[in-house]
Amino acid sequence: MTVTATAALTTAGTLGTLYVYGIAPAGVRPPKAPGVDGAEVRLLTEAGLCAAVSDAPTSVRARRRDLMAHQAVLGELAEQGPVLPMRFAVLTPDAEALRDQLRTDRARLAAQLDEVRGCVEMNVKGAVVHGYFADLVRRDDALRALARQARHRPGYEANVRLGEALAKGVAREARGAARDVLARLAPLAVRTAQGQVDDEQVLSTSFLVRSADEQRFRQAAAAQAREVGDRLALSVTGPLPCYSFVDAQPATAGR
Repeated sequence: MTVTATAALTTAGTLGTLYVYGIAPAGVRPPKAPGVDGAEVRLLTEAGLCAAVSDAPTSVRARRRDLMAHQAVLGELAEQGPVLPMRFAVLTPDAEALRDQLRTDRARLAAQLDEVRGCVEMNVKGAVVHGYFADLVRRDDALRALARQARHRPGYEANVRLGEALAKGVAREARGAARDVLARLAPLAVRTAQGQVDDEQVLSTSFLVRSADEQRFRQAAAAQAREVGDRLALSVTGPLPCYSFVDAQPATAGR
């Protein structure tokens, strides 16, 4: 769809511009929760689909109350069935343009709704645990040798070499733990989507999980958190709208 994904601050201003929350099958009830900037949310129906929209505010800011309002609208839609969620601050020029897009993209959007039907998104992140030194030194010959050198010939260079080697070893162990977590959790999901990682956050993965399997997934994630907790600090967020598993707006442009 060619709705516009805006930046953190966008001046909407144009009469008729609509803020878009998400797309669902036709026939769902309009959300009762107020939308962004307190606007009334309504449904725009076309070709067996409907889009939850409200009048666009003069400006769209990533304020907590508006982020929560966006999420609340999607939550009400998700309680009724599958929904293709839009990211915060997505606008369309007017109702007719959106209707045309629903007609044009009907087959693709309907297929995506079928893919996420009965599912939720669970996000798992893992951060390096930096206190994981003693056991690592015991198991690594090279680290033991560096530690002995630092004890017998203390000095700045020896400490730097040991510190750098420890940091690399800790990161290596955390990445290995992240791979183990993925191997255990991925079979419980329909699909996975990898997020961005860095030297500190070595795991960031979204899982498309059937709603009936959510508790099982949570239990498995908790077991993994206990198992790898000395190397990797796990956090689980969800259930979320299936942001990572839909492509409701392939042609977007910043404004």
